[in-house]
Amino acid sequence: MSTGQNLYIKAKALIPGGTQLLSKRPEMFLPEQWPAYYARAHGVEVVDLDGNTYIDMSVMGIGACVLGYADPDVDAAVKAAVDAGSACTLNAPEEVELAELLCELHPWAQMVRYARSGGEAMSMAVRIARAKTRRDKVAFCGYHGWTDWYLAANLAEDDALDGHLMPGLSPAGVPRCLKGTALPFRYNRVDQLESIIDSNRADLAAIVMEPQRGHAPAPGFLEEVRGIATETGAVLIFDEITTGFRMTTGGIHLLQGINPDIAVFAKAMANGYPMAAVIGTEEVMQAAQSTFISSTNWTERIGPVAAIATIRKYRSENVAEHLIKIGNLVTAGWRQAAEETALKLHTSGLPSLCHFTLEYEEELVLTTLFTQVMLERGYLAWNQFKPSLAHREHHVEEYLEAVADVFSILSEAIVEGNVSDRLKGPLAQRGFYRLT
Repeated sequence: MSTGQNLYIKAKALIPGGTQLLSKRPEMFLPEQWPAYYARAHGVEVVDLDGNTYIDMSVMGIGACVLGYADPDVDAAVKAAVDAGSACTLNAPEEVELAELLCELHPWAQMVRYARSGGEAMSMAVRIARAKTRRDKVAFCGYHGWTDWYLAANLAEDDALDGHLMPGLSPAGVPRCLKGTALPFRYNRVDQLESIIDSNRADLAAIVMEPQRGHAPAPGFLEEVRGIATETGAVLIFDEITTGFRMTTGGIHLLQGINPDIAVFAKAMANGYPMAAVIGTEEVMQAAQSTFISSTNWTERIGPVAAIATIRKYRSENVAEHLIKIGNLVTAGWRQAAEETALKLHTSGLPSLCHFTLEYEEELVLTTLFTQVMLERGYLAWNQFKPSLAHREHHVEEYLEAVADVFSILSEAIVEGNVSDRLKGPLAQRGFYRLT
C-alpha cells in the first residue's frame, strides 16, 4: 500500500470523514489505490508522497486551480503579501481594490463582502437576503454547500436534495424547526418554482440557483426566474462558485444577459487560495448592516491579493478561451475514442466543466476501472475534467492516447463479462456516506 493510503488510514482515525472536503475523499475516485496526498504540485503535474509524478487530467483542485498549480504570477503576489504582513490591526487596502474590480466586471453590482470559502459565502448571501426581505423561506435548485439553510431541505424528506448534484446528504444536526424553509425545484422547471411561489409567496426571501451547470437554460427560463423574483420581492442569488471564471472573466451570467441581485464567487477566483466574495446591488447588500456578519480571517491579506492577481491574469491572457478550447478537445477525444472502441458514452457539461457517462448498468464499475488503469499510466483521471491554463495541447494529445487504450480495455472487459474481476480494490463510492 502506498504512503498516501497508509496516511489516509491514520487520517480516518483522527479526522471524522478522513478529509475536510467530501469531494477529495479517495473513495470517490479509487478506494485503497488513489494517492490521497500530494508532496508538490506545479502546472498540471502532481507528485505524491512516494515521489510518483502524475499528470492531472481530472478536477484540478476541485475546479479551484484555473490557472494551474502554483501559478508563478499569483504565487509571487502572495509571497509579496506575506512579506508585507498577511494580517494586521488595520485593514488590507486590497479589499477595496478587489471590490472595485469585481464591480467593474459586473456593472449591475455596487457592493461586495468577503469570506474565505464557498459554503460560508452562500450562507452569508442567504442571510443578507433574509435580512433584506424579513422573510424566511428559500427556493433553490442545485447544490449550494453544507450549512443549515441548505440541508434543511432534507428535513422534509430524506431525498429532497437527491438530483441536486450530491445525493444522500444528511441533515443530522440541523434544527428541526428549519423544516419547510428550503424548498427545491429542478433546473429549467419554472412550473415547479411557480408551485413553490403559489404556497409561499409572502414568505419567500430568496431564489438561489446556479445560472448554468450541466445543462443550458431553456429559452426564457432565466428571464422567467428573474421576473418571478422581481414580482415577488424575493432576492435572486446566483451561485457562481463553480461556474464563475470558467467561461468568461467573471460570472457565467454575464454571457446570459441576466442580472441577479446577489452573485457568489469562490474556487477559481483566487486559483486555489482561500477566497470568496458576495457581490450585489447596493439596495440588497446594505441589509448586511442590519445583521451580524463578521470574521477575523475574512480580513487577512492573502485571499484578496491572490484574487486580484488571478483575475488580472485571467483577463489579460484570455483564459476563458483557452479553457473552452482544451475542454472541447478533450470532449471530442472522449467521443472519438468511444466510437472507435464501441463504448456507449455520453458527454455533457460546459467545456470548462466537462464529464462523461458510460451508459451501462455497471457504469460505476467501469468508471472505477477507468480511473485505476489511467493511474497506472501516470494520470489522475476520472469521468470529469476541469481544464486549466496550464493544460496544453500536448497534454491533451498524450492523455487521449492513453484514454483510447483504456477505453479498449473497458470494451474488452464488457465483452468478456469480467469488468469487476479486473478491479484491484473496492468500487468507487458516490455521494455522502459515513466512513467509520
